[in-house]
Amino acid sequence: MSDSESWEIFALKYAERPDAMKREHFVFTDAHDGPMPMDYFIWALRNEAGRVIVIDMGFEEKEAKKRGRKILRTPAEALAGVGIDAASVEELVISHMHYDHCGNADQFPNATFFVQEREMAFATGRHMKHKTFRNIFAVDYVVDLIRALYRDRVEFVDGMMEMAPGVTLHHVGGHTDGLQIVRVWTARGWVVLAADAAHLYANMNDVNPFPLVFNVADMLSGYQTIETLADSPQHIIPGHDPLVMSRFPAADGAEEYAVRLDVDPLNWD
Repeated sequence: MSDSESWEIFALKYAERPDAMKREHFVFTDAHDGPMPMDYFIWALRNEAGRVIVIDMGFEEKEAKKRGRKILRTPAEALAGVGIDAASVEELVISHMHYDHCGNADQFPNATFFVQEREMAFATGRHMKHKTFRNIFAVDYVVDLIRALYRDRVEFVDGMMEMAPGVTLHHVGGHTDGLQIVRVWTARGWVVLAADAAHLYANMNDVNPFPLVFNVADMLSGYQTIETLADSPQHIIPGHDPLVMSRFPAADGAEEYAVRLDVDPLNWD
């Protein structure tokens, strides 16, 4: 890939869960339980030509209150801080359809949503008869995407898709049946936005999956896919790890909640 095809990447923190515990993040737990907070992000890509692709769109206050989460700002407000108008976004990737990744469709009235076909089937099919799976979805958000489909605003992905030069989508499954990750060409090489294919760095580093999982084998295979697609461990970005905020430099004008992932990390503690 050429430098002219490289992208900026912003991780935008919009919510947090400071009271999360270590035992909630791993299938294989030990006696050393304790606090292990989670952050909630959306991500934005921008190239030299000004093309913008947003990944995920968070959740809103009703779901936050229902689930005991703390919203710090809306996704639209977070995007505005890095110069992106949510209402003007035309391309929005849905990593998967859990409540914390596919809410706020009304903030993106001009977006086409890119989702794996099997994720839509998963969220609306027979597996939703099980509370274990359906409780992490928000039915109103699922209906929002179905309405978008009927308005010709959904593009289905079947496995792998090149959205743009330097941006590809890859199905990995695991956490949900249709979860997809995003590979992005940047000035520092190939970065992989893993979303919930890896909630935390420790899930991959310790090969210890997140316990809310549809298929453990697919999740473990997903770790291998992520490692293959990324140029190094420092090019892998998990979906909920607060370490992302301390490892990468702040974005100008949004220092409190946004970091740049297309430049080298500040540290790797």
